[in-house]
Amino acid sequence: MCGRYYIDPEQEPDLKKILEQVKDLYKNTPELAEMKTGEIFPTDIVPVLTSESPELMKWGFTRFDGKGQVINARLETAPEKPMFRRPFREHRCLIPASHFFEWQKRGAKKQKYAIGLQNTLYMAGLYRFERDMSVPLFVILTRPAAPGIAFIHDRMPVILAKDTHQGWLSEHIDNQEVMNRSEEYLIYRDVP
Repeated sequence: MCGRYYIDPEQEPDLKKILEQVKDLYKNTPELAEMKTGEIFPTDIVPVLTSESPELMKWGFTRFDGKGQVINARLETAPEKPMFRRPFREHRCLIPASHFFEWQKRGAKKQKYAIGLQNTLYMAGLYRFERDMSVPLFVILTRPAAPGIAFIHDRMPVILAKDTHQGWLSEHIDNQEVMNRSEEYLIYRDVP
């Protein structure tokens, strides 16, 4: 699962470049004024990569009943689920981040971990347009956790290596191929 992540443009040159592009594209807009960096929560507006360009999007599809957001989609079932079927075929994206957060239950307490790579990570996602929204909405695809972090949580975002980005964004790669080509070797550290 992925319930929060982090964008640090000061430490990540790729993120800095993406943010500069977004600032140029959205200059003097209310959407740019709402863009977040630092710790990212559901419903925040953030930079997301599409096959055309970086765009600002809001994290979370509106539920069918209108009560709350769906922030993640399981890679294994997204192509068949009504909420995700069309975005899986037509609206794929990448969500750049410095790392994501996950919590390990330790009795009554939870330990927060920052999990990532040596550099910017790119989470596979889906997006859609909703009525009365100024920006598209996105969800993060998840998969079973890689063995090295499964002790923290049983799910994790689908993280794609740079050589798979164009294929994910522009081609019809099936979910099994995405799973096979996602990053497995992650670094983690405790967060107070």
